[in-house]
Amino acid sequence: MRVRPYKQNMELYTDIYYVQKILSGDTACFACILDRYSRQVFSLICKVVRNKEDAEELTQDVFIKVFRYLSSFKQESSFSTWLYRIAYNTAISETRKKKYEYPAIDEMLINTIQDDEFLTDDSSGRIDLLENALRLLPPEERMMILLFYMQDKTIDEVAEITGLSATNVKTKLFRIRKKLFVIVKKMEKEEI
Repeated sequence: MRVRPYKQNMELYTDIYYVQKILSGDTACFACILDRYSRQVFSLICKVVRNKEDAEELTQDVFIKVFRYLSSFKQESSFSTWLYRIAYNTAISETRKKKYEYPAIDEMLINTIQDDEFLTDDSSGRIDLLENALRLLPPEERMMILLFYMQDKTIDEVAEITGLSATNVKTKLFRIRKKLFVIVKKMEKEEI
């Protein structure tokens, strides 16, 4: 019996390996995709729609779409990026149906924040405030922050997931960080 080198064995467990197995008829391999991504997708969607039951249903919808449209995955990006794009579109579509109200933030106030002021102000006591501030962002902005900082997606991956250009993603992330800083400052003063 010949033992395969370690590297070859690892290739058997890539997303592409599972996609190919599923597309060739071994649909049981979809369980591996579910195991690998379901918690992350659920967590992301839950933070966007802010309702556990809705997030569970939307996560199921995402994986049904992934299974149904798996043959359209062309490997032009990573599988996870393709999957997150489906999750992004599903979650954002749902939030648009619900039409949540979000507090208005004065754009002039955001523009007065110095770059070094909000970039270096990272005291540990602000983590709870930051999580609460995230809830006050519109879903698209919250999703971008979560993808970039919580899911460790690159600018290019966030751009592909959201359908924006990389330059637009950078600009939006910069403005969203400033907006979060303003919200956190307000929360500290007024306890929103």
